[in-house]
Amino acid sequence: MSDDIKKGLLGIVVDETEISKVMPEINSLTYRGYAAQDLCARCDFEEVAYLILNKELPNKKQLKEFKKELSKEITLSKNLINILKQIPKKSHPMDVARTAVSVMGLEDKETKDNSPEANLRKAIRIFAKTPTALAAFYRLRKGKKIIPPKKKFGFSENFFHMCFGKVPNKEIVKAFDVSLILYAEHSFNVSTFTARTITSSLSDIHGAITGAIASLKGPLHGGANEEVMHMMKKIKKPENALKWINNALDNKGVVMGFGHRVYKSGDSRVPTMREYFKRVAIIKKDKTFEKIYDIVEKVMIKEKNIYPNVDYPTGPTYHLMGFDTDFFTPIFVISRITGWSAHIMEQHAANKLIRPLASYKGNKHRKVIQLNQR
Repeated sequence: MSDDIKKGLLGIVVDETEISKVMPEINSLTYRGYAAQDLCARCDFEEVAYLILNKELPNKKQLKEFKKELSKEITLSKNLINILKQIPKKSHPMDVARTAVSVMGLEDKETKDNSPEANLRKAIRIFAKTPTALAAFYRLRKGKKIIPPKKKFGFSENFFHMCFGKVPNKEIVKAFDVSLILYAEHSFNVSTFTARTITSSLSDIHGAITGAIASLKGPLHGGANEEVMHMMKKIKKPENALKWINNALDNKGVVMGFGHRVYKSGDSRVPTMREYFKRVAIIKKDKTFEKIYDIVEKVMIKEKNIYPNVDYPTGPTYHLMGFDTDFFTPIFVISRITGWSAHIMEQHAANKLIRPLASYKGNKHRKVIQLNQR
């Protein structure tokens, strides 16, 4: 393979962005210049969503208006609810998320309007409605009735309410909020690049986000948090962990939740999420997965010098919160809609069709032989 070919676009800078960056000088993911861990400490998820979409943190009045707008847009149409009821219960929730956003595009009167103002309005609608659609399916597939959202609840509280019919204590809600902040945006990752590529053809925001969801479904991207939990369930208990990880490394197995193309000194989001994983484990009085976490992490660092990424603590945290494993990545979706939307609007603002080249290595020119002579 030629040195000119960069598989996976590794190391290729394809555009500029103002939305996020991993700043090497502080080894931290930043949103609009703010360190993600600082945002986790001082803001709720709605504040960070506003920042990503509007470029600045909101003041009290702006935040109140933003939450009011989300509350106004949170309910689903009867048509979308009926479609969700018809989806096979065994469907993967990521496919449900993709379908729901597509239906929203069919229903939205501004779908064809790609002006900045219309795209922001549509982004808010998608952001508000997608958790409602996913929570509805969460219950429908269990044979339970859909629980409508309540205006008195915040974003994270409402998701728990719509999924489980109750809201946990504030510490668990905060842990969930933190996970959403840490998942909200991460520059030109594969799903974001998918969204920007679709947008570059001047397609609509619903189509771009639908494509991004399909991209995020893959286990090498968003699906990693689910794979982490599958791994931990296989290990079962802490006393099995050392043998399991050594066996996996001896057999050159893939250990999910470790390594990241961007971070060289460890994912800066991990310490914050790890702390909230610990807090949730204490509240739930279950340290089984925390102990497995520590054993596997130590071996991976010692033997491979590979550090965890944010999916490693997030997977077991969601499990302890009570979510089904195949719903971990859809939770990623409801957060990342903010980042995708910001990138879609940024792409529209300075667009150029994304059309890379390929180096052909197929057959040389051949003549077509008629069917009866082949």
